[in-house]
Order: sequence, then structure tokens, then C-alpha cells
Amino acid sequence: MPIPRVAIVGRPNVGKSSLLNLIAHEKIAIVDDIPGVTRDRVSAIVEIDAPGAEGPPRPVELVDTGGFGVYVAQGQRFDEVGNDLTRLTPDIEHQIAEAARTSDVILFCVDAQAGVTPADWEIATMLRERSLGRRARSDASPDTPGEPVVRVVATKTDSITWEPHALEASALGFGEPLMVSSTTKYLRRAFLDELYTLLPDPSDEDPRIEAADLRIAIVGKRNAGKSTLINTLAGEDRVIVSEIPGTTRDAIDVRFEIDGRSVVAIDTAGLRRRKSFQGRVEHYAFDRARRAIMRSDVVVLMIDAMQKVSQVDEHLAQIINEHYKPCVICVNKLDLIEDRRGRDGRPVGIEHYDEYLRRELKGLAIAPIAMISAQRGDNVRELIDLCHDLKQQASRRVGTGRLNRLVRSILETRGPSSSLGTMVKIYFVSQVRAQPPTIVLVVNRPDLFTANYQRYLLNRLHEELPFEEVPIRLIIRSRRKRDRDLERGEAIDTQGQVLDDELVRMLREMPDDAGAYFDDDPNADTGTVRNP
Repeated sequence: MPIPRVAIVGRPNVGKSSLLNLIAHEKIAIVDDIPGVTRDRVSAIVEIDAPGAEGPPRPVELVDTGGFGVYVAQGQRFDEVGNDLTRLTPDIEHQIAEAARTSDVILFCVDAQAGVTPADWEIATMLRERSLGRRARSDASPDTPGEPVVRVVATKTDSITWEPHALEASALGFGEPLMVSSTTKYLRRAFLDELYTLLPDPSDEDPRIEAADLRIAIVGKRNAGKSTLINTLAGEDRVIVSEIPGTTRDAIDVRFEIDGRSVVAIDTAGLRRRKSFQGRVEHYAFDRARRAIMRSDVVVLMIDAMQKVSQVDEHLAQIINEHYKPCVICVNKLDLIEDRRGRDGRPVGIEHYDEYLRRELKGLAIAPIAMISAQRGDNVRELIDLCHDLKQQASRRVGTGRLNRLVRSILETRGPSSSLGTMVKIYFVSQVRAQPPTIVLVVNRPDLFTANYQRYLLNRLHEELPFEEVPIRLIIRSRRKRDRDLERGEAIDTQGQVLDDELVRMLREMPDDAGAYFDDDPNADTGTVRNP
């Protein structure tokens, strides 16, 4: 049995996105008082605890939708370049209908403080008549339940004084409403307990939230083709595609399978320079894009083949580099350049972009380049295969014996030294983590490892280790067992990034005795650190 799906529907500004964030225990959907912020289906898979902990938690897919009926704020029908945003109405309504049609439970949200409005009555009529939420005959299967269960949720019930107002929603004909407040968390536990009971009965083996084999964040500037790529991968119109820039706002997780391997692709908002941001929503969208990069295994940086590399692309490359994420530079819209020829008279190909992109995106010098047509699906499967390969590279571990011999050999060939002739002594080297590969060097003089020498060392490590196309995080520290920075928990790596608590703990526990620390087996190419 598939994971139950819960769709959240209602008119604008009734608290749908806040409700999703409340259930998920994190800020997934963008919340703002401007109508029409949510456009696509924003989904998240979470676990809901059983009432009184008397049973196993149930996984559920939550789906937030756009506010039905109003998709632009008053006075904001047109964007800054004159695009009519009401043209998105059919696409938004299609996404709402698809969410309702494919759900097991529909949470129909009504604002308790505003009362029942004509728009609420219209939505209620559509739900009763099944013009919203009716399953197609093609959906019928042994695993597909009957029509979805509809329950009214009176949002913004901030305290007991609002409960009588919330009960007015009973007139909509779906029974007594569930009451909850996303702001004050009033009645939150009772709401979640009731939601748990609304879920369809599990099969003999409860479905569990399985980690995806690959998580890809697809980022880029506006109209680079990110949403088109998502729809091509998913095989359906999962997100809205429009020539209107800035259509996507949230970071949208879309799960699918290719060749038996599960993939979660995260569609993000198309970005532009900060000085061009129009209102708070674009700032929220930028934050969601950054978070998508942080929680991904591999990042696909979409480049429009018809446009020059912009400051936005450079900024995204910088963020990707800061988080040590494997990256594919994806040149999209191959179909638009296939008949063009370069200065040498040959058809434009990847060789024409390689030198240019390496020059413009210096922080992604080792990132592979892929050329695709998201519209036609050209090379899309190869792109996913490449992403799987990058994750595999980033997951590898190299034995400490091999690392020590390699680094010693590199330093013997060309080692850093001071103007006074002081030479660096390497005590030991170890890979302490994968994803990203994190290598720690314990030396006598960390200050001699200048930025230029670190680049040289990293280049050699990429050449000799199985990390040819993924970033390596390098940490260089002294032999002192009680490092003051580590004691303060303020340790940083060679790029100035603060280390997380787990890595700080590992560094604190690293002994001074190199011989007792690493495995000196010449055949030990992989493995974990051996405790002394």
C-alpha cells in the first residue's frame, strides 16, 4: 500500500501553508500574507505519532496547494515587466485538482477568525459534488482507496475564545471542524491525533519512509528550464511551467523512480540578483533554494544555453562550493542550439561551452558538464546517471594508510616552507567522513599551508584519489591535543567554514600517536579509522 496522501485545500490566506509547516515540524512552504504565494503542489513526507503513543507512527505525504479562487494580490496582477499573472490561473487550479484527486484525505481549511465566506461555500459545493477531488476511472486499482475523506479544519483558532467561531464551519456539511492554531499551537495535539485516525488502514506491513537513493537540487536563474526538467523526470505536469519568470516560488520535492532507483528532485525558484528582488517572497524563495542545496546529495546548476553566465549563476556556484556539494553544470535548451555553428564552423557542442564555463564558474572547476534538452528529454536519463555517479564518488572512503603515503609523497615532491626554511612535518592524515570526503592533516605548522598551496594539494588529491569530480573538504590542524578553537567549538576548515559539532568531537578525539591511529596495510584502499 502506498504512503497515504493528505491534500490541504482552501481559499487564499486561510493558513494552509502554515498548517503544513505545523504538521511537518519545519518551515517547508513559504508563508506570507500576500494572496497567491503558493502556486505549485508543495509536498513533504512526515511521520505522525499515534495518539498517546499507543501504536507505530504513520508516514504521510502532505500536499499544500494554492489558494482556490484568488491567485494575485490586489494591485499585483502584473509583474514588474508587465506579465499578466492571472494567466497562471488554469495551471494553479490544475495543480489543486490533481492534489485533491490523488489524495486519501482532504483537509478543507477555513479561517475561524474571518468566518465562513462565499468562497468557502463555493469550495464546499465543489467538494460535495466531487467536481474537486473525483478520481478518474484510470485511477482504479486494488491499491487505490475510494473517494477521499473530507474534513474541515478551522485554522487560526488561537484560543478557547475562538472555538465558538470555529464551530460555524459545521454548516459547510462536513461534520464538526477540526480546530487548530499554527501560531499559538492551540489544540495541536488533538488535531494531529484526529488526523492519525483519518488515515486509511495500513496494510499488513506498514509503509515506512524510505530514504531516496538520490536527492538532487535543481537550481538556476529564472527560465533556465528547471520546472520543465522536473516534469520530464516525473512524467507528468508536477510543477507549473510558464514563460512568465518567477513562476516557481517554493522548493518542491518530486519523487520518482528510474531504473528501479528512487530519486527526489527538488525544484527551486528561479533566482535573480538581490537588488532586483520584488518583495519578501523572493527573499523566502532564495532561502528555500539555499536549503535545498544543503539537503541534497548532488546539485544540478541549470545554465540556459542561449544566455551568458550571470551574477546569479556565479552566486549559486559560490553557495554550492561553500557546502562542498557535488555539482553537475547542466546546459539546457540543447534543441535551440543544435543547428548553430561555432567560430570554427563546427556544430556547437560541449567543447564550446567547456572553456567558457570553466572560466566563468571558477569554483566549479571539477564539476562535469552535461548538455540536455529538458523539453524533448534529450540526455535527461544520462544526467541522472551522472548524478548517481557523483554521489557514489562522494560516498567513498580511502584508507588512512594510503592517504598518509600519498600526502607524504606529495610533500616530498613539493612541500610548503617558510622564508626561513622551516619545513612542514606531517604526523598523520585521515579521512574522517564521506559526503563530502573530509580529510584531516595533523602537521607541525598549519600556517605554512597557504591558500595557493592548498589549491595545489587539493588538485593532487583529486588526481590520485577516487574523488575526481567531487569536492574534498580539507582540515589542517596542529599536533596539539587540546586545540583552543576545538575547545571553544569554533573550529573552521581551510575555506573558513565552521565545523559541525560531530566533526569537532571527532577532531578532539584524534590521538597524537599516528602509528596507533591509522592502518598501514598497503592494500587498505578503503575502510574506517581504527581506534588506537
